[in-house]
Amino acid sequence: MVFSKVSLVRYITFFSLPPPPLPHLRTISCSQFPFCSLSSSASSSTSSSDSSTLPPQKNTSPRWRPTCLYFTQEKCTMMDDPVHLEKFNHDISKDLQVNAAAKCSQDLDFFLVLDLEGKIEILEFPVIMIDAKTMAFVDFFHRFVRPTKMSEQHINEYIEGKYGKFGVDRVWHDTAIPFTEVLQQFEAWLIQHHLFGKEQGSCLNRAAFVTCGNWDLKTKIPSQCNVSKIKLPPYFMEWINLKDVFYNFYKTKKSEASGMRSMMNNRKIPMFGSHHLGIDDTKNIARVLQHMLADGAQMRITARRNHDSQNVEFLFENRI
Repeated sequence: MVFSKVSLVRYITFFSLPPPPLPHLRTISCSQFPFCSLSSSASSSTSSSDSSTLPPQKNTSPRWRPTCLYFTQEKCTMMDDPVHLEKFNHDISKDLQVNAAAKCSQDLDFFLVLDLEGKIEILEFPVIMIDAKTMAFVDFFHRFVRPTKMSEQHINEYIEGKYGKFGVDRVWHDTAIPFTEVLQQFEAWLIQHHLFGKEQGSCLNRAAFVTCGNWDLKTKIPSQCNVSKIKLPPYFMEWINLKDVFYNFYKTKKSEASGMRSMMNNRKIPMFGSHHLGIDDTKNIARVLQHMLADGAQMRITARRNHDSQNVEFLFENRI
């Protein structure tokens, strides 16, 4: 599918001044992505950066740029357009650079940071893979999700209210696919990284989801599977609630571990991108995870769903 460059002007004019620049670091090859187009994500930044997760900033560094959201859907058609490349980032790893190794040996090899968007049905499904030992960014999976039980008018109102303020509603309409197709593509992505195989009982191999709260996998994924009339995949049966680990590791007040922003403020980690744009929130949660790994936090499964009763058991008695 080819997307009109005219429609991209709308998004380009939406963005305000960028946050402070990130250091110039080696990029990951994007040759596996044959398409290109525009992005989304209004810029924002808070507080000073944390030295355990990011190298010192330099004045010669390139400025921060919002991520191209057509690129994250593998549908970017403007990789040969220098104006587009100047305005938008096509390297997810740039916001997730580290200069240290994890201080604590982990029981898992990879963490899959997930932060869903959508109250009625899931609208956005972003996942970022982090190496448990090196804390390094490995890969990402990002899809916009089209509701299946809503009228077109309701969908349009829903998307305008959710993504219109970010200026990326057009990207959503151009690329969103049903949840069942998202899961098929996601499972193919997991298999590509040797994290999933039906011969393994459909559980994750040496990896675990990391979420900011229990809502994503305790409530929303089962609800969406019910709406989409599919069985809950076994790999969604357990996860790590980063808020619980953060609260119990740093011994903070509960209010300081109540959400992504409060955890970032507590550790003085800058926020990049637009809050409540799923891919940006996922990157920021991954930054909190990297900081905690650098500080020596042990990441253990904090919630597990019983296959028979579907009840969820929690690791911590004192949890959020």
